[in-house]
Amino acid sequence: MPPKKRTRNPFRGVMDMMSEMNRISDTMANLETGTATNRGFSDAWSPTTDIFARGTDLVIRSELPGVAPENVEVTFSHGYLTISGERRKEDDGVIYYAEERFRGAFRRDITLPEGVEDSDIEAKFDDGLLEITVTGAADAEGPSRIDVQSKKRRS
Repeated sequence: MPPKKRTRNPFRGVMDMMSEMNRISDTMANLETGTATNRGFSDAWSPTTDIFARGTDLVIRSELPGVAPENVEVTFSHGYLTISGERRKEDDGVIYYAEERFRGAFRRDITLPEGVEDSDIEAKFDDGLLEITVTGAADAEGPSRIDVQSKKRRS
């Protein structure tokens, strides 16, 4: 049976706006200074991430080269999947002439569709690529649209 054709993106609105703003801010800061600094979770860098459907499953892939598996944490709470951890500097005694890779804490928050349970989520990490599969979430309803009505002012 051929896969069903999707006429709209059911993941519209899935990405957390703050994660996107943090990613843009990190990129701009790196362009200005040419280096990355250690940061806290409130302004941590966000790893490059793809979100796509594979059959009925939602798949989230994050690139984390140079990050050890024990330095990666995946959590799920109140509908938010959080990928966090740290890329540590491992080259003591080295003088860098160019340092463009982000180091320090990272964080990525992704809103998952309603109805997702902990047991629906599986995470695997191999060769710097974190792949999270959310079983059955690709067929979830997209966000509901709320009609905005005009409030007329009276003088």
